[in-house]
Amino acid sequence: MTGPVPYRGRFAPSPTGRLHFGSLVAALGSWLLARHHRGEWLVRVEDLDPPREVAGAAHAQLETLGAFGMVSDGPVLWQSRRHAAYQQAVDQLLDGGAAFFCRCSRSDLAAVDGIHRRCVASDSRRLPAIRLRVDDAAQVAFDDGLQGRIVQDVAREVGDVVLRRADGYWAYQLAVVVDDHAQGITDVVRGADLLDSTPRQILLQQALGLPTPRYLHLPLIVDAQGQKLSKSMAALPVDDDAPLSALAAAWQVLGQRPGAVAGLSSVSGWMAAASANFQPETLPKVTSTTFAALHNTAVARAV
Repeated sequence: MTGPVPYRGRFAPSPTGRLHFGSLVAALGSWLLARHHRGEWLVRVEDLDPPREVAGAAHAQLETLGAFGMVSDGPVLWQSRRHAAYQQAVDQLLDGGAAFFCRCSRSDLAAVDGIHRRCVASDSRRLPAIRLRVDDAAQVAFDDGLQGRIVQDVAREVGDVVLRRADGYWAYQLAVVVDDHAQGITDVVRGADLLDSTPRQILLQQALGLPTPRYLHLPLIVDAQGQKLSKSMAALPVDDDAPLSALAAAWQVLGQRPGAVAGLSSVSGWMAAASANFQPETLPKVTSTTFAALHNTAVARAV
């Protein structure tokens, strides 16, 4: 695509395993919204936490997306190659007094539910983390494209936000803000499990002088016990060799009309029909949806 893009979305999986049904719903929802707005859809690999990563998972995820008809409209961005950009952002915040070094451990903060408002480190020799300084009056409100008005008292509910962990790894909150700006993302579409993170990301955008994209949080797919699929026995990977049944189930979870994509026998034909018939106004305004079965033909029910 050439010229200015009024809409640019993205899908940003972490390579902790193969893509499961919940990941597919988030990917398809973000892809459909980008196509609906005649925009671009990009892919980012959030490979910043080596202890949690599974060897080969990132490339397997990209292969799965391709098998399901979703290919990035631009180069795939790998966070593991972006250390200099994150360091530059942290240096900017430290130089301006918006960030600080902190040696508090989780056990130090246990008495205050992990919410950092002042340093109470018990070990001055501990390697420091870097935190964003959150003002006592820091309350963030934004209008989510699906979930409506969201208000969070970041100081009381979250506290000072970790930007770089004590083990030296960059925190998700920093990387996602820096990379959304670097990729020119105008619209962040993702699962509702990240709804709570959005206010702190908005605060960080403001501290760095970056624009705030629009946000839309899709229902999170959970198992019968209410656990997100990435932490559940229900998180069987979708099958690259049989994409149509899983796409049809994801389509229904997104509140779309089953008949609009019925009877199609190719992924390309299915995706073209889905793009043409997608209706954003019927997306379910719930924050979670139960995953009803452990196979690719499962259809979820809203809760």
